[in-house]
Amino acid sequence: MSLPNPLLISGLLDGYRARRFSPVDVMEQVLASIARAPDRRVWITRLARDRVLGFARALAARAPEALPLYGVPFAIKDNIDLGGMPTTAGCPDYAYTPGESAYVVRKLIEAGAIPLGKTNLDQFATGLVGTRSPHGACQNSFDSAYISGGSSSGSAVSVATGLVSFSLGTDTAGSGRVPAAFNNIVGLKPTCGALSTSGVVPACRSLDCVSIFALTADDAARVYAVAAGFDPDDPYSKAVSLRGLAATGPLAALGFRFGVPRADQLEFFGDSEYAHLFEAAVTRLEALGGRRVEIDFDPFRATARLLYEGPWVAERYCAVGDFLERQPQSMHPITRQIISGGRNATAADAFRSQYRLMELRRAADRVWSTIDVLVTPTAGTVYRIEAVDADPIRLNSNLGYYTNFVNLLDLAAVAVPAGFRSDGLPFGLTLVGRAGADADLLFLADKVHRAKPTSLGALGLDLPAHVATDYASGVVPTPGPQAATSKALEGSFNSRATAKVDTKDSRVASTDILSADDRIAVAVCGAHMEGLPLNHQLTSRGAFLIRRTRTAPAYKFYALPGGPPDRPGLVRVASGGAPIELEVWSVPSASFGSFVAGIPAPLGIGKVELENGEQVAGFVCESYATATAADITGLGSWRRYLG
Repeated sequence: MSLPNPLLISGLLDGYRARRFSPVDVMEQVLASIARAPDRRVWITRLARDRVLGFARALAARAPEALPLYGVPFAIKDNIDLGGMPTTAGCPDYAYTPGESAYVVRKLIEAGAIPLGKTNLDQFATGLVGTRSPHGACQNSFDSAYISGGSSSGSAVSVATGLVSFSLGTDTAGSGRVPAAFNNIVGLKPTCGALSTSGVVPACRSLDCVSIFALTADDAARVYAVAAGFDPDDPYSKAVSLRGLAATGPLAALGFRFGVPRADQLEFFGDSEYAHLFEAAVTRLEALGGRRVEIDFDPFRATARLLYEGPWVAERYCAVGDFLERQPQSMHPITRQIISGGRNATAADAFRSQYRLMELRRAADRVWSTIDVLVTPTAGTVYRIEAVDADPIRLNSNLGYYTNFVNLLDLAAVAVPAGFRSDGLPFGLTLVGRAGADADLLFLADKVHRAKPTSLGALGLDLPAHVATDYASGVVPTPGPQAATSKALEGSFNSRATAKVDTKDSRVASTDILSADDRIAVAVCGAHMEGLPLNHQLTSRGAFLIRRTRTAPAYKFYALPGGPPDRPGLVRVASGGAPIELEVWSVPSASFGSFVAGIPAPLGIGKVELENGEQVAGFVCESYATATAADITGLGSWRRYLG
């Protein structure tokens, strides 16, 4: 039996589907690898072996083709909830044990991913260094004397060292990008709200993002396809539709405009090698067909200063200020110093800074009218742990020079490996785009990653050969009629963006960033739901579960006579309706016709409105059949009816 090395998602899925190994085989090896790994202070809490293998054994009853992340191991930053395991946010006295996992973690587990544990972080996600933890400074994957970057330190190192396939971090000021750069991996900071923050300990709640770390852009895209989606219980969640570079043409033609700060605005803090590596990366972007545009970086730089010099620090105090006042000695001294600074901000301060932010957004918009993507170093340099310990505030601030502005301006970003210093420490490039450009940025990040021979994380392994990459957006289109009528976004809970690359000349043969023609989202509310008698009619056709949700409160629900199997009927009504539980499955378009052909009267496929306003294909019932049916609308769920 040969298990994949590294743990790339595509390699794992290929092996599972060929029946070369099982999830139990892989988890046994992963657990053994973690036990043998050097102590870089990656973990805060690890799942017990029996629980990990329990997740793996549960997958044995499922076909590998049925789940997009079947048997894929991942790690979770310890400010994100995993049901039944303490969430500490890097502060043991703050710890609590949630009864259920964070929304995004539930989606990943439902897609077949297997959690391994909770990772180290800068306490309360306050820092870009990875040293502000009572569990010790998380060490860089390449040189233990250097910082790993933070605050998502353990999450990044767990991926770079091959302990897991991907990990979750968070990113408010750069925490999903700086650790990626310092450990030679890809870090996706999605559009704000694209990934739910329900079940995440807030830092700055209005700016927080859940981020994704992976060895490649392809793996990050696969995870994003599952994790992204509208969460009605998260007030900051957004129904985000894809738009951006490839959708409008320039990236597909490799004629995109990329902005770089003026030479006098670039800052490398005395690191001449990082300066040379950045210029070399810019030259490679030009060789890929991009056109360099020198921009005024001042609006972005001024916005970055607002994050810690303005009243947004008060948001951190709002999140954990009560705990700080009760137990100040429980906090790391630097973390306590920073968060305490938000105690005295006034409402007038907040309004003045909001006015200033809107001015800077307008100035940034003028820059965006001239470019398609902004390109910067992820960080201007990297520091030794001892240097950060000696000067923790100033050096941490330096690391935010190219990152702190992104969430305040509602932008998306991807950090991607782009070379090494002579001492072997990695350099990272960041691609920044407008909100909604996540898949476009991942597409470009993949080309940047492959433009220079490089290795995967700290594993010393080459980037695998690349012929075609399937980028799945996984985002929800904006509610309303335009979402229902847009062909490109039709059913796009699982929209696709396919890029076929000719490796001889690096030209894109075909790109359709919004195409959903190969899959259709289908809502089911009865016997086709996961674990019920007719679910095999979906899984046997290669369908997989995207999410569990409810209808709009406009439906009556009935238990129809006949069977087995028992079936419900969903009927849209003008009044007296209620929200009904359902599941949305992604069905290959090629199999959709045969699936629909097997549906017996009085059922059929129509448009079903979800609670977020989106309309997708789904099971509906002709009203005549309800005359002899039992009204179970009050239960709101077929599973509840079945008992």
